[in-house]
Amino acid sequence: MSSAHDAHAAAALLLDSGCVTLRADEPFRLPSGWASPVYMDCRRLVSLTDARRQLLRQGLALLREHAVLDDLQAVAGAESSGIAPAAWLADVLDLPLQVVRKRAIGNRQIEGLVEPGAQVLLVDDMMAAGYSKHSFVDALLFAGAQVRHALVYFDYGTFEAAASLQARGVTLHALTNWQDILTVAHERQSFDTASLAELASFIQDPGAWSLAHGGIAQPGRPSCLLYTSPSPRDQRGS
Repeated sequence: MSSAHDAHAAAALLLDSGCVTLRADEPFRLPSGWASPVYMDCRRLVSLTDARRQLLRQGLALLREHAVLDDLQAVAGAESSGIAPAAWLADVLDLPLQVVRKRAIGNRQIEGLVEPGAQVLLVDDMMAAGYSKHSFVDALLFAGAQVRHALVYFDYGTFEAAASLQARGVTLHALTNWQDILTVAHERQSFDTASLAELASFIQDPGAWSLAHGGIAQPGRPSCLLYTSPSPRDQRGS
């Protein structure tokens, strides 16, 4: 995670960019099954040049701070929202780019060339429950890459998703999370008091909040346990 100052700056950028929707009366349903009073739409950033450049600079600073760039050899963008930020990052670093699909099409899940043993950074716009991240990591590992780090603009920070990746040896680097959004939104009075109270309640106990609003209360199995690998020849040749 970024320092508190940088994390709050990233949170402010996401708020200013209209990426945050807070809806206390009717919860959002995440693909993973969780119910949430808030929704983060980082896809808007592809059209907001100043915001995306600032977030890119923050991402680079965060990666340098944790020495991620020292032995990095490629950048992989996660389908679909991670492709643009991965491409911007790969261009700045002058590194090869791969695109990792959510699931294989035919026998191929990765577009681009993966060098065996290459250290690859997985990039996505955000992480909620993190199930898809396991599938992306699986595909890269199967293709022969090494994956020790992942970068996102935003981490929900509520579902222990980062811990599940860390258990596999993959460290998540996120610019900001919901706690930072709540702090900045409180300072700015970006939302009404009732909505901010719902967000605070969700952050404090996301499982209880989700269950009370019709969602799941416990994470399901990560998608890595459901992943079926394509053939080594077809995957490595992609």
